[in-house]
Amino acid sequence: MVKNELVERSPVRVFERSIHGGLKAGEIGIISAPSGIGKTSVLVQIALDKLLQAKKVIHVSFTKHTDYVLAWYEDIFAEFVMKKNLENIADVKNDVSKNRVLMKFSQEGITGEQINRSLRALIREGGFSAEAVIVDGLDFSPGERERLQGAKDFARELGLAVWYSCTVNVPRKSSGAAGTSGSVYDKRGIPLVIGDYADLIDVIITLDPKPDHVELTISKDREIYNPEHIALRLDPKTLLILEE
Repeated sequence: MVKNELVERSPVRVFERSIHGGLKAGEIGIISAPSGIGKTSVLVQIALDKLLQAKKVIHVSFTKHTDYVLAWYEDIFAEFVMKKNLENIADVKNDVSKNRVLMKFSQEGITGEQINRSLRALIREGGFSAEAVIVDGLDFSPGERERLQGAKDFARELGLAVWYSCTVNVPRKSSGAAGTSGSVYDKRGIPLVIGDYADLIDVIITLDPKPDHVELTISKDREIYNPEHIALRLDPKTLLILEE
């Protein structure tokens, strides 16, 4: 299979159709779930899909070990190659690496504006014309409307689609289904931790673990909460978006 076929047949196309063509320039999306459910995997799949289209992506990581992030890219790329018998693997992998920049930050002692300045310098002064930014591992908390407003303004200024991960901490006495825990999500399926500024976020996706899969549900699609979409799924072993 050639690269164009891989892109056309990617399950990310199903994901994009579910949210009216995917995240647009100037928009913010969030993948929300408890720890270890598949947030980073989904973000990396979105990023790899763009990289395979020769689009540039910046991956901003707030995790302690960047090796963990790089391992996700390696593993998911390997899964793509194995399943689709991709041609010219070495060349494709080289192009993917050239079009991706990984930036690491510590959340302590750094402001959203400082991060935006670093990204702006890379994109404008550095000539790295990214179309998407992935922000993984940032700890959200209530009352951060100003930070998200700054991120939204920045995305619009530079024409970026920005995806975040958002970890929700399910209480130990919870039933275990993230979507049904009133202490984690509100009635609209919006994580309480970002409820104060959910209006600034264009797309919110929640991941809910089930016995034989991880359900991927849209809680917000632009101005519509709980839209009528068929839920997508992740493979519980590979955490890849399942094809129809």
